[in-house]
Amino acid sequence: MWMDEPRFLTLEQVAEELSTSAAQIYALVRRGELVAIRLGGRGQWRVERSKLEDFIAQLYTDTERYVRENPLTGAEE
Repeated sequence: MWMDEPRFLTLEQVAEELSTSAAQIYALVRRGELVAIRLGGRGQWRVERSKLEDFIAQLYTDTERYVRENPLTGAEE
């Protein structure tokens, strides 16, 4: 389970977990969509694993709502 993994992740590690780019993760952080902390004056960002899990859960909720509100039309079943 993820409890054996580090508590804080770099943006690069988050990007790897979500199969996207570090630039995309940075944009999510800067827009306030993904909660992160900034360490020191050099701008090293870290995302707490529990916040990443919360973010992923919210994405599932958002996606479920989107699918429900935007059904496919004319698609074969």
